[in-house]
Amino acid sequence: MKIHEKYLEALKTFTNFVTVSEWAEKFVEMFPEELEKANIQAQNQVRDTTGLREITARISSRIATGGFSQKILIDDTERPKKVKYLTKEELDSYEQREIEEDIEPLKRQDIINNATNQLEIYELYRITEFENIQKSFKQFFNLDFEIDHAEALLNNEKQGEHHPNNLQLLLKYHNAKKNKNSWNRFTFDEQVDYIKKSVALHSLVADKFDVEIDNKILDSLLNRLKEIY
Repeated sequence: MKIHEKYLEALKTFTNFVTVSEWAEKFVEMFPEELEKANIQAQNQVRDTTGLREITARISSRIATGGFSQKILIDDTERPKKVKYLTKEELDSYEQREIEEDIEPLKRQDIINNATNQLEIYELYRITEFENIQKSFKQFFNLDFEIDHAEALLNNEKQGEHHPNNLQLLLKYHNAKKNKNSWNRFTFDEQVDYIKKSVALHSLVADKFDVEIDNKILDSLLNRLKEIY
């Protein structure tokens, strides 16, 4: 059995995502002879290391260079990253999901384009003002708000509309978690509360980003938002 096959045999024993170090620990448990060889090699290294660290580094390097292509699924949304062995069925499902996710922006844009052609001029202005306000929060507060469709455009049960009455501001992280789910749109008071609390939290580290929290700018943006919400 080749070394990469041994690596995969160890990963197959897990049903959920694991860190590379957890994978390496299982590998040396299943193939102790490989740990013995790695320990000998580690002794010859100039830097302070161990056989287990060397094996972990080798697995990590193989992942980085695509050595386990189409055999593992990588979740790098957190640190340290986690990996999972892909069965044939999971690979087929994953590939189909990847295709659908790549096509989704085109579907979304088609919905927006079709709706835009039917909107009144004032509704178009409201959408433009939403965009300007969102950009201003990025420029003056370094806050990554995104314009969210409360009723999601790609919701599987009920497709939302591209209309200013369906728009709200969400932090990028929250919007990503929301994904294709539909939420009740914030009332204006709820939207203001959400924004102010986001700014207040951000203010705790604003000086680290060379950002000055200017309440006059905040009040101005909220007044503009009120006019078009």
